[in-house]
Amino acid sequence: MMSLNLTHPPPPTAFPKSTTAHRRLFSVPATFPQLHRRNPPLISASATNGDQSRFLPDQSAIPRSRFAVKSVAAAEGSGSSIPDSNPKPAVNQTLKLATVFRLWYFHNVIFNIYNKKSLNVFPYPWFLATFQLFTGCIWMLANWSINRRFPKISKEFLLALLGPALFHTVGHISACVSFSKVAVSFTHVIKSAEPVFSVIFSSFLDEIYPLKVWLSILPIVFGCSLAAVTEVSFNLGGLSGAMISNFGFVLRNIYSKKSLQNFKEIDGLNLYGLISLVSFVYLLPVAILVEGSQWVGGYKNAIVAVGGRSMEFYGMVLCSGIFYHLYNQSSYQALDDISPLTFSVGNTMKRVVVIVATVLFFRNPVNPLNALGSGIAILGTFFCTLR
Repeated sequence: MMSLNLTHPPPPTAFPKSTTAHRRLFSVPATFPQLHRRNPPLISASATNGDQSRFLPDQSAIPRSRFAVKSVAAAEGSGSSIPDSNPKPAVNQTLKLATVFRLWYFHNVIFNIYNKKSLNVFPYPWFLATFQLFTGCIWMLANWSINRRFPKISKEFLLALLGPALFHTVGHISACVSFSKVAVSFTHVIKSAEPVFSVIFSSFLDEIYPLKVWLSILPIVFGCSLAAVTEVSFNLGGLSGAMISNFGFVLRNIYSKKSLQNFKEIDGLNLYGLISLVSFVYLLPVAILVEGSQWVGGYKNAIVAVGGRSMEFYGMVLCSGIFYHLYNQSSYQALDDISPLTFSVGNTMKRVVVIVATVLFFRNPVNPLNALGSGIAILGTFFCTLR
C-alpha cells in the first residue's frame, strides 16, 4: 500500500534583492550614465559657448525609454520624489549674493563721498571721470596679468563693444559734471528717472508697452519735478548733466542688448573691464581738449584748499577712482547671478542708501517738499521696475 506524503511543502523563500523587478525599480537613475557612455555625442554643442549648459547632457538626444521618462518626471516634479539632500550650494549662493549686494552699496556710498569731496576742491569733472576710468583699466589689467585669464575677444566682439562703450562714456562724464555742480542727493534723484528714458527710447524702437507702464512713470516725473524746483543747490548744468547721464546709460543698455547678446563667453566682470578700456580711450583726448589747460592751476588751488596737505588730495582722488571701479565691478558681478528685475529693484534701493548717506555726511539742507518729491520719485521708480 502506497503511503501518501501529507507533509506541508516548504514555505516560500523571500525574493532575493537582486530580482529583475527590484533592479527596475531602484536602478533607474543609472540610465543616464549608461546612455552617456554608449553615446558620446550626447554632450550638447553649446558646451563650446562657455555657459553652464556645457556641464549638462543634451536632453533632446537622450532616447526616451519608459524608464528615462519616469526618471525625468521625478526630477521635474514637485520635488517630493527626490528630496534635496544637500542644500548647502543654494545657501552658499545666497550668502555670496548678499555679500555682493552689501559691497555694491558700500562701494557706491564711499565713491560718492570721495568723488564729491574731490570735486569740492578740484572742480574739474572731465579730469576726475577720466582718472576713474584709468584706475579701472589698471585694476583689470593687473587682475588679468596676475590670474593669467585674459578674455578672448574677437574682431566682431570689439566692433559690437564700441557703441555701448561710447554711451557708457557719455553717461559717466555727464553724471560727474552733475556731481560737480549740485548736491549728490539731487543728482541721484534725477537719475532715478532712468526708467522713464528707457520706456521712451524703447518705444521708438518698436517696443510696445501697455498703458499701465506709461502710467507708472508719471509719479517719477512728478517727484523729480517737485524735487528740482525745491532743491537748494539747484543748477541748470547739474540738472542737464543728470538727464544726459540717464540718456547715455539707457542707450548703453539698449545697444548692449542688441549687439552683445550673442557673446556669452564674456562674463560681467570682464565685460565691464573691456568697456572701461574703450571708454578711457574715448574720453582722454576730449578731456584734454575741454579742461587740459586748467588742470595745473586747478591742482595748485586744490593743494591750497586742503591746507597744503597734498597727500590728502591724492588720497581723495585715488579713492574716488578705486571705489568707482569697485562699485561697478560689484554691480556687474551681481547682474551675473540675478534677473534684470531684481537688479533694477536693487539699483533703486541703492539710490535710497546713497541719498540718505550723502545727506547725512555733507549735511545738505533738505526742505519737506524736496524730501517729498524725492520720495515720490524713488517710490515711482520702485513700482516701475516691478512692471
